[in-house]
Amino acid sequence: MFSKPLLGTNTKKTKLSWFEYIWNSCIIQGWYNCWYAFKNWADLMGNNYQDYALLASDDPLEQCILYFWDSLEDEIYPKHFLDSLLQMVDDVDTGKVKTYPIDDVMGRVKKLVKDVEVDLNEKLEDD
Repeated sequence: MFSKPLLGTNTKKTKLSWFEYIWNSCIIQGWYNCWYAFKNWADLMGNNYQDYALLASDDPLEQCILYFWDSLEDEIYPKHFLDSLLQMVDDVDTGKVKTYPIDDVMGRVKKLVKDVEVDLNEKLEDD
């Protein structure tokens, strides 16, 4: 649905303490999940789902129901996964991992495919 920051984390750390993990990731994030589920349920019960359709072809009621079921999903990640993400951020910040500016990457891609003709309206076939 949308991305939420990992609450209460210091991105300069590469490991969460168990207290930080349980409090910020499990308890606080769990309450946020409950709030979003309740909000979607209230919109369903109150027939307040008109704003859930993103495209003209979308059915607002169907989208609201999908958002409701999605809000019930558990978005609490294991501690070792969050620690690995923090380690990746630290590796990028300290220069252990080489990063490339998006303009350089896109310039290289454009150079590589400049002679390729593409029909964007062509349907892709499953292999």
